[in-house]
Amino acid sequence: MSILITGGAGFIGAALAERLNSEGHDVRVLDSLSTQVHGEDPTMSPTLQLAQKNAEVVRGSVTTRSDLEEALGGVEVVVHLAAETGTGQSMYQIERYTHTNVGGTALLLDVLRNTHHDVRKVIVASSRSVYGEGKYHAEGLGDVYPGPRKDEDLRRGHYDPTICDYDGQLTLRATDEESRIRPSSIYAITKHTQEQLVMTACASMGISAVALRFQNVYGPGQSPNNPYTGILSIFSKQILTGERINIFEDGKESRDFVFIDDVVEAASRTIDASDADGQVVNVGSGVATSILEVVSSLFSAFGKKVPVDITGVYRLGDIRHNYADISKLRRLLGSQPKVDFSSGSKLFADWVTTQQLASNQYLHSLEELRARHLLR
Repeated sequence: MSILITGGAGFIGAALAERLNSEGHDVRVLDSLSTQVHGEDPTMSPTLQLAQKNAEVVRGSVTTRSDLEEALGGVEVVVHLAAETGTGQSMYQIERYTHTNVGGTALLLDVLRNTHHDVRKVIVASSRSVYGEGKYHAEGLGDVYPGPRKDEDLRRGHYDPTICDYDGQLTLRATDEESRIRPSSIYAITKHTQEQLVMTACASMGISAVALRFQNVYGPGQSPNNPYTGILSIFSKQILTGERINIFEDGKESRDFVFIDDVVEAASRTIDASDADGQVVNVGSGVATSILEVVSSLFSAFGKKVPVDITGVYRLGDIRHNYADISKLRRLLGSQPKVDFSSGSKLFADWVTTQQLASNQYLHSLEELRARHLLR
């Protein structure tokens, strides 16, 4: 088939392009090659180089109608990955995130509605962030979904979520696709809106649609220089340069980290899996890993340690815990994550050591948050 990957020169997109090309598909990539992702000289970007080996790469934006119309020519399937990413950054670059993520998706769908094309399926990359806090169990109440944590609680070092009129212990559960949607950042709101736009508009056009809610994706290809790509990149760079690692809250907060190969497997299967049409599917490992466990695993992977400070600092809009129920992933896509975090972090560490490390932008990103009173 002819497949378009928007944002296809990025971390996930380039890896997916390689997989689809190996399966015999004709792959085209549309990507703006933004400086934040690819650096000042995009030609040096490892993910762009990978995409160019496996796809026709078109430089353009999903927010430009003519770019979309050109890229969609002859395409049968669209994998829509193009988006601004970064939970914290989204809280102060609101127009940028909304323009690209929501506006770009709306424009894509507008083009599909109002021009001749061959597209029969759209797969949109959503995010675990749409849930906000994960699912919990409260004795006597059943499953509950705590809202955003309060600033005054976090200031006192009370990091665990609470619910009104309940003083008992909340027990973390895996978050399934039917869980309550409570986005706690602008980024999360835009991802949920992307889902709704795609699922609603495609149904009205007779185009199959699937939304994949990615958990925290990591692995070779993830930029060690982009401070908004995730903590594995940030911590890895600090370890290699001998810097101190500052951990937010108490380090016990947890996420579901899923290896890039497992994400690519799920996305590839979605293209042909008619059982998933019209569905929203979690893509994760199904395992909760704490930030302290991440640091420990990276120390083992690099064979090197640096000082660690558990700071109690917190970021407004962050959640405490979330990990995916992946039973739907197994049932509808026949996909089972194969790479555990210990093995995946070693593969990631081996890759990072081959990369050229640019100046550290992470501290600058924290200062931007502090200046806007989002980091306390």
